[in-house]
Amino acid sequence: MGEAFLTDDGSVVTGCNVENASYGLTVCAERAAVARGIAEGKRGFRAMAITTDGSVASTPCGACRQVLAEFAPDFRVVSERLGTRREGSLRDLLPEPFEPEPFEVPPG
Repeated sequence: MGEAFLTDDGSVVTGCNVENASYGLTVCAERAAVARGIAEGKRGFRAMAITTDGSVASTPCGACRQVLAEFAPDFRVVSERLGTRREGSLRDLLPEPFEPEPFEVPPG
């Protein structure tokens, strides 16, 4: 799988899956691109495009959704697989991300 981020300055940052025999150590394309973008001094991710040769147009996994929410909670997610397209916002995929601010329970 591969993906690309569009940043506020018009740059495109790409990433790909880095597979590992121990699946828990695999790095997804989305997190690879975030790490690359941050290392290159990029901020303000606006949109992402995901391509895959799988059986369906896939979306980021839960771990990637959480990482992405910390850097770009409102960006667009576009996923394609051989003409099948899915599009929405990261907030649609992860409506209540874990945030650095503590969650406050309303009184009552």
